[in-house]
Formats: sequence, C-alpha cells, structure tokens
Amino acid sequence: MNKQKKSEQTKIAHQLSIVIPIYNEEENIAPLLSHIHDALENYLHPWELILIDDGSSDDTGKHIKSGIQDYGRHVRHINLQRNFGQTAAMQAGFDAARGDVIVTLDGDLQNDATDIPHLVKRLLEEDLDLVSGWRQSRQDYFLRRILSNAANLLIRNITKVRLHDYGCTLKAFRASIIKDVRLYGEMHRFIPAWMATQTTPARIKEEVVAHHPRQFGESKYGLSRTFRVLLDLLAVYFFLRYRAKPGHFFGKIGFIFAALGGLSLTYLLSVKIFLGEDIGTRPLLLIGVLFIVLAVQMITTGILSELISRNYYDTGDVKSYTIFNKEEVDSASAEDWKQPQIKEPA
Repeated sequence: MNKQKKSEQTKIAHQLSIVIPIYNEEENIAPLLSHIHDALENYLHPWELILIDDGSSDDTGKHIKSGIQDYGRHVRHINLQRNFGQTAAMQAGFDAARGDVIVTLDGDLQNDATDIPHLVKRLLEEDLDLVSGWRQSRQDYFLRRILSNAANLLIRNITKVRLHDYGCTLKAFRASIIKDVRLYGEMHRFIPAWMATQTTPARIKEEVVAHHPRQFGESKYGLSRTFRVLLDLLAVYFFLRYRAKPGHFFGKIGFIFAALGGLSLTYLLSVKIFLGEDIGTRPLLLIGVLFIVLAVQMITTGILSELISRNYYDTGDVKSYTIFNKEEVDSASAEDWKQPQIKEPA
C-alpha cells in the first residue's frame, strides 16, 4: 500500500468487519481474497473478513475453506443451508460481524477493496452512520445502466434519502445502527432507506468509488428484478412514513374507494327516489358496491397483513436464513482477527 493509501486511513481505534455475500463465484474467491489482503496489508486496525456462501451449487465453499487455510482464521466462512437470497445472506453477515464498523462489498471483483479505508475514514471522522459507494463510472452494459439510473431517481424521490447509487454494495456502516435494522425479502437494495428509520438522513453520505467489469462468472441479477424493486419500494415507502400510523396509508386508499363507491350509490339512490327509475340492473350499482368492499379490505386486511409481516421479522428469535455450519461460526474467538502488521520503512 502506497503512502497515499496510508493517508486515507483513520487513526480512530476500531475493529472492522468486512461482509461479502457470495453465490456461485468459485472462480472469484482466490483473486477476491488476494485483492482484499493486498488492499488492507498495512491496515492500522484489527479486521475480519466474513464470506457468506448463500447455498452455492458449485465449488465456492471449497475455495473459501482453502482461503481460510492460506490466510488464517480472520477469514470466516458462513455456509447457509440453501440459497436464501442476497438480503438474507447479508443479514447473516451483519449478525455474525463483531466489528465496530461493517463494510459490505460484492464477491464478483467489480467493487475495489482499496476504497475500504477511505470509506471507513470518512464514516468515523465525520461521525456518520453510513457511507455508501457511488459507482460514478459504472462498468455495466448500457440498458442496465439506464434502468439503474431510473430506479435510483425513483427511489431517491420516494424515500427522500439523497443518494445517486442505491445499488452499490460497497458501503461502510456503523455497526450499532445497522444491527438494529432487520432485513428480509429483497430489501438489500434499500438499506440506506431502512437506515433512515433508525437515524437521520443527515448522517448518511455517499462517496465515489471505483467499479470494474466482471471478469469471471455471470451476473446473478437480470432485468426481471425491476418489477420486484417496484414492489419492494412500495413497502419501503410505507414503513418510512407510516410505520407508526399504518392506518393513515391504507386509509387514504380506502377513502378514495369509499368516496367513489359512496358517490355512485348516492347518485343511484337519488335516481331511485326522485326519478323513480329502476337501478337494480345498472352496472354502476355493482361498481359502487365493489368500491365499498375494496375500501373495507384496504383498511382492514392491508393493515393487518403488513403489521403481522413486519412483526414476524422484528421478533428477536426469528431469522430469514439458516446456517449449515453454525457451530463453526459461533466458535469465533477474540484471537480470530487480522492484527495490524505495519512494516517499518527500510
């Protein structure tokens, strides 16, 4: 590490946990471990590397175990029972992390580990809770960049958390805050927004980071996830604004249906009373009744289902994943940290 990179480190004492969810990345494990250790060769503080194997069907697990033998027990392996998805894998890493600062990045070598010290430095010295990476020069195909930019604009306007790049996995978190956020479903895309439920958006900043083309393997995320993002965004919007008053959210929608249904039925009632016309066969009668039923459903079923879902994942003993090698993960000791090894200049 050169002098410029050294200067990007903070002198504030801390322990760093690096969390990387991995799925079918057997070709990337060895270069990933090498890259991270090179980037943190002269890191001034203890650190650990947590690799979460999200039920890979290739030899990813074998390569991780080989890496532990080569580098030491500060490289930790969490092997999930099956493929639970990136959000659950990331949550497993957060739960296992022991550091004061947690950094996440992808396992496909597109993120640059040399950005880690700078993100951590800014997090601690500016007393922030999250520093999110911004892939200003993103190395992906054109259509994916266009859709990503549109999604980022939509998310930014709805959540009011002003970041340019929600999809960048490279982030530095204050552990005491992110551990209070429970992730489930596919909510890893909205971690900054979920963080805003625990802290003020003023303590969430972004930093330009490097981004590299994928060299090995294939991307696990296609364009089909666009529709899932829209559904997840609705849930994020709900919990950001109406978590403590869910009836207001569904009440607004229910009120619209109730108003439309009420107006329709009132009109038909006036026609029946004052004009004496038959309304039993009119389609508007069925539509008015349907709107009233929808209003009741929105106000009752919607509120109950959303609250039950959130309450389920907020309970302390419920997790969105199952660890295969739980005993190995729980056996991590205080000695299993990569200690600073600063080389004296010749």
